[in-house]
Amino acid sequence: MRHPIDCARRAAARTLPLALAVLLAACSAPLFREAPPAGAPLPEVLAKLGQPTEVYREPDGGQDLEYRGQPMGQFQWMARIGPDGRLVAYEQALTNAGFAKVKVDHTTKDEILRMFGRPAEISRVRFHDYEVWSYRYKESGVWNSMMSVHFDQDGIVRQMLNGPDPLYDDRFRHR
Repeated sequence: MRHPIDCARRAAARTLPLALAVLLAACSAPLFREAPPAGAPLPEVLAKLGQPTEVYREPDGGQDLEYRGQPMGQFQWMARIGPDGRLVAYEQALTNAGFAKVKVDHTTKDEILRMFGRPAEISRVRFHDYEVWSYRYKESGVWNSMMSVHFDQDGIVRQMLNGPDPLYDDRFRHR
């Protein structure tokens, strides 16, 4: 007769790899699936990409579907759906070109959410009483960076600061 602990270990050894594979597939589904073509209807987009982690409504009746890569990843995929319910674009939002669209002293928190989705981190700068949303990304597709978007009390972008991502920079690690 086998010992119950041996049976439990064998069962865990058989099921753990399968559980990890399922978890990885669920977490990375939008990364490995073929993007639907522009003009695809919303049901086809959802069938190909799965359920988004968040949906943001556009003032014109369209919507932005967030496929989250934050807080640890350096990506955030956004599917832009037009007011007609069809895919306009499916793109990696955290890029130099994406951040260049932000207008300091004009862009709002809601617009930032629709452009980039939820940030990796939220913090505060007490001196100016700014709320700071930070996004991990690969600057120019090469450097491990963090873009920090600073909002005033009215939710307006007042500054953007880019620098090395402490998660990947040895200078920030405790020794």
